[in-house]
Amino acid sequence: MTPRLPVEHPRYHRSFGWALLFAAVVTAVVGGIGGDLTVLGPWYQALQKPWWQPPDWAFPIVWSTIFVLSVFAMAFAWRDVEGPVRRGWVVFFFVATGALNILWSYLFFALQRPDYALVEVGFLWLCVLLLVLLPWRDSKTASLLFFPYLVWVTIASYLTWTVVQLNGPFV
Repeated sequence: MTPRLPVEHPRYHRSFGWALLFAAVVTAVVGGIGGDLTVLGPWYQALQKPWWQPPDWAFPIVWSTIFVLSVFAMAFAWRDVEGPVRRGWVVFFFVATGALNILWSYLFFALQRPDYALVEVGFLWLCVLLLVLLPWRDSKTASLLFFPYLVWVTIASYLTWTVVQLNGPFV
């Protein structure tokens, strides 16, 4: 059993509230831009998709849930991860994950290049994996809250690969 930390412990000097606000703003920007890029128009509707793809209405629900969990995960990581360098890496990968999330939507929907998105999603998956692993030592809560993101990006990676296989080549 881990003893409770006293209130004067240094980790409590890092504001959970400011971290929550920062994470919420970054996530809202990512969700807004990614949502604007995700157009389920005629091109998307014409794509052959695997039988196991979740229905289109499920994607906003899943992404909203993942984004809410990620906001809290980032706040816990900010508060709990010891050392400015390690904490800085968590922030870096959190922001990089958001940027890669937007890039995936741009490549897949705006450029209509699932093949490019397939290459890019490997980098997104790696960033999310690092978000799960980096805080583990100091904040299992943060790591566990980031874990559904890793599961979903794994599913999305396989879905992207399947779409490329069913519809390629893209030009």
